Amino acid sequence: MIFDSVEMAPADPILGLTVAYNQDPNPDKINLGVGVYKDADGRTPVLQAVKDAERRMLAGETSKSYKPIEGDANYASAVQHLLLDRPNESDHEAIKSKRMVTAHTPGGTGGLRVVGDYLKANHPDMTLWLTTPTWANHPNIFQASGVPTKSFSYFDDQTFSLDFDAMIATFEKIPAGDAVLLHGCCHNPTGVDPTPQQWRDIGYLLHKRGVLVILDFAYQGFGDGLVEDAVALHTMLEPGREMLVVSSFSKNFSLYNERVGAVSAVASDAKTAQTVLSQLKRVIRSNYSNPPGHGSAIITGVLNDRGLRMNWEAELSVMRNRINSMRRMFVEKLTERGVDRDFSFIGQQRGMFAMTGFTKAQVDQLREEYAIYIVGSGRVNVAGMTDNNMDRLCDAIAAVLGG
Repeated sequence: MIFDSVEMAPADPILGLTVAYNQDPNPDKINLGVGVYKDADGRTPVLQAVKDAERRMLAGETSKSYKPIEGDANYASAVQHLLLDRPNESDHEAIKSKRMVTAHTPGGTGGLRVVGDYLKANHPDMTLWLTTPTWANHPNIFQASGVPTKSFSYFDDQTFSLDFDAMIATFEKIPAGDAVLLHGCCHNPTGVDPTPQQWRDIGYLLHKRGVLVILDFAYQGFGDGLVEDAVALHTMLEPGREMLVVSSFSKNFSLYNERVGAVSAVASDAKTAQTVLSQLKRVIRSNYSNPPGHGSAIITGVLNDRGLRMNWEAELSVMRNRINSMRRMFVEKLTERGVDRDFSFIGQQRGMFAMTGFTKAQVDQLREEYAIYIVGSGRVNVAGMTDNNMDRLCDAIAAVLGG
């Protein structure tokens, strides 16, 4: 039989961890693997602003016809303004000049795949440079698109900080016409981001060398705030500069299974932007034809309504503050237990993830002896920590580390 020759694919290292967690009968098990937000009760909530927007949608919905290939114009506008708006300022020049175009994609992952297929078709000699480490799915996506990748040093695993000098040294050698994929904020998996001045230096250098910046912007609002977390975009996107931005609403709207994202291209002028959009649409047509409508309607409904927008931002603040408070508590609890290792860097990082420095053997021991599930690299999802599981988690870590 034809299918008899097919071999079993290896389990995804992160999603496969959740499968193992779900099968574990231990009632005190803790999942710090998969990247989803959990509230204080360990649940992934549906935001009230989302529910309110959905009620309005259902009441006013009159059709479920196909969307345009690039999605609704109102959604594209809402995405652009969320990315670029700053208090007490008029529309960003990229919006006013119409050199920014946006297409709705199925989540950030779908947006990255659209980017990969676009690069392969239109810039076939381009190499894409990824941070070391990076999100585990980045290499898979661009390999599937046929885009060659290389890596550059980003994280110093001895100091648990940004390896800025090494990164810049690599950037000074990247050939013109290549691209660099950077994380807009809350770097996954390290939680370490450049400072505003470092972002400015990065943008200047890459533009000078003729290197395209691709920004994976999956966590806006999960670090320090919506505007604060867009500092990379705001400092690097100066007039005349080009960029691709892939954004996701899985985290900041807690819309994980709705798969809502976008890819935005910023070209040198409006005409060139439309040309790039035409190629993005060609890629989309051959991949999934046109995007789903439910999630984008939620985003548009919330962002374009003053009351819903205020409620959403308040709920986002609750999520962000909880994550940051768990970082602080984690460090404090480990210190109380006399763990002979300085974990203060975790309190200084931002976003859902942190690199702990745990070895593979320590990760295995935490899972096998204590039912604590962590990615093999030692990356933890801080949002999986709660007031209720923190003592047990830190007791286990202290035991494994010899604290």
